[in-house]
Amino acid sequence: MVKILSSKNKNFIHELNRLISRRKKKVQSGSVSVTNIIKDVKKNGDKALLKYEKKFNKNSILVPTSKQISKSIKSLDKKVKQAIDIAYDRIYKFHSLQKFKNISYIDKFKNKLEYRYLPIDSVAIYVPGSTASYPSSVLMNAIPAIVAGVKRLIMINPCYKGKLNSAVLYAAKKCKIKEVYSIGGPSAIAAAAYGTKKIKSVNKIVGPGNAYVAAAKKEVFGDVGIEGMTAGPSEITIVCDKYSNPIWVASDLIGQAEHDPLAQCILISKDKKLISKVKLEIIKQLKEIPRKYIAKKSLMNNGILMYVNSDKRIIEIINTIAPEHLELNVKNYKSFVPKINNAGSICLGKYAIMAMTDYNVGSNHVLPTNGSAKYSSGISVNEFYKRISYVNLSKKGIESLGPSVITLANYEGLAGHAYSIKKRIRRK
Repeated sequence: MVKILSSKNKNFIHELNRLISRRKKKVQSGSVSVTNIIKDVKKNGDKALLKYEKKFNKNSILVPTSKQISKSIKSLDKKVKQAIDIAYDRIYKFHSLQKFKNISYIDKFKNKLEYRYLPIDSVAIYVPGSTASYPSSVLMNAIPAIVAGVKRLIMINPCYKGKLNSAVLYAAKKCKIKEVYSIGGPSAIAAAAYGTKKIKSVNKIVGPGNAYVAAAKKEVFGDVGIEGMTAGPSEITIVCDKYSNPIWVASDLIGQAEHDPLAQCILISKDKKLISKVKLEIIKQLKEIPRKYIAKKSLMNNGILMYVNSDKRIIEIINTIAPEHLELNVKNYKSFVPKINNAGSICLGKYAIMAMTDYNVGSNHVLPTNGSAKYSSGISVNEFYKRISYVNLSKKGIESLGPSVITLANYEGLAGHAYSIKKRIRRK
């Protein structure tokens, strides 16, 4: 079922790259249909939006009323509310430590340079939904924006057959989100980017989604901002040794696989016996979960169990894959940490697991996927700031620094630059 690779095979790297590239292409597919949907919404607004909602989600409610929202929240189990409250407090605490300080600097010529962090005016958070909904994704996207001071925060959350998700709505209320739209997919991204009569456009769109949502966000980028990463279908890489518990490891892999058929779950170990045990456990445990068909498809198409014979090779492979989630379920995990440069989030030891970080540990679960951890990071407060520099030059400052700037401007063939400086320098 799950593919098994061995680093001893001559074509190991070629086969690993082939499997990762194949999945990457699937994640990036669908761009033509996505482009057409965006064009349609851009041209026809709410009419097109409603058409796609009916087609894909059998939903005709674009904007739920406050009465519908309140009624849905009232039906939510108190234990779920308490769990959301705990997660909110922990996520808020950790993200509040990420605030930036403005910089102010005065040099010897009394030139004043400043660097200020200003919150983005309006942001849409995309919360995956339809047949499943994630209140945790509301918190992970909204709380950093709240800490940054974003003025207008809207939530896009698809619902299936008009059924609202009470936990998602409670989390949105907890985050004081006043605009909620029951829409999803590329059409929802287009509506947030370009606006319709019912939905006012935003400056930035963030949040995880399936391959089509990720493609739509890339398509609208430039007209609006998106995260500086790819937040697409989930990924996990787990490193294990002979001390690892195969039952636990199998459950961690399945926990990621149940997200999406395009999710990718990879196990790496120097212990062949452990790999065999994990494979058997996966088959056994798949029967026990409600989303077994999604998890099974993910594991069959994208899952890899990998035998690698040295720690050095394991580290090289991790940095090549650049996984969204990395679990170092090994006794000597401390020796791995300084050498791993490419990962969205790293869980250290057998108790630190992806499932915990998805909810209430406090770190963010919106992370770079599809190899983008090589050059980007997960959602943080920084995602919701603009940074502006302020320059106040003194007379002495321009007279002292100006001549060297004139030299460089002339060297670059920009005489206009040089003249604008010359006209301000006092003639002696």
